[in-house]
Amino acid sequence: MRKIWIITTRELASFFDSLMAYILLILFLGFSGLFTWILGSDIFFINQASLQAFFATAYWSLFFFIPAITMRQFAEENRSGTIELLLTRPVSDWQVIVGKLLASLLLICIALAFTVPYYITVANIGHIDHGAVLAGYLGLMLMSSAYIAIGLFASSISSNQIVGFLTALSIGLLFHIIFDVLAMSFGGAMGSFFNYLSASAHFQSMARGVIDSRDLIYFLSLIFIALVSTQAVLAKKRY
Repeated sequence: MRKIWIITTRELASFFDSLMAYILLILFLGFSGLFTWILGSDIFFINQASLQAFFATAYWSLFFFIPAITMRQFAEENRSGTIELLLTRPVSDWQVIVGKLLASLLLICIALAFTVPYYITVANIGHIDHGAVLAGYLGLMLMSSAYIAIGLFASSISSNQIVGFLTALSIGLLFHIIFDVLAMSFGGAMGSFFNYLSASAHFQSMARGVIDSRDLIYFLSLIFIALVSTQAVLAKKRY
């Protein structure tokens, strides 16, 4: 656990050593604030205490921001050749992967923590479903973890950050949009199958305050598959 934490803190510090973390925080808070309070659904106008507009905005914002966070995680080390040095140290592939995953997830947690005043403000102007808000934040965390895992895999198979970004974005599009479109295009069992593969269906369910075991299993399975794929790539480089 100590080795994982060392990797996590090193990676998290690297975000703040560059402009990446600051750009993410500014853009995320800017977009979420703009669409939550003004463009998306003016809470004061509709006279309803809800953070649905925020969750909808964060759902799309994080989809684009996360590949930008993860694109350099392995790609830069592949390009510079330091990946071989890292893998020859007394750390396992899983310790490296989990450390990088936690660093990216902590950055997302920091970004979401800055939105807590939205929750406090809305709760003070009307009756808000606290359970739905907590479930919505949990949904954002699970979705972010899944896309971070996908981003790590995309970064591990590339030595170019831009290629890693585009690969992660392309894979994410399947779960974010394409499976949802296919679910609406087909009926019956095929439509249900594509609907289950859609991240949108599972996130929206949690954003409404419903925590279903199927949603948890979906996101955890996506994280597991992406991380196992990343470990397979690193194992090939190691041996």
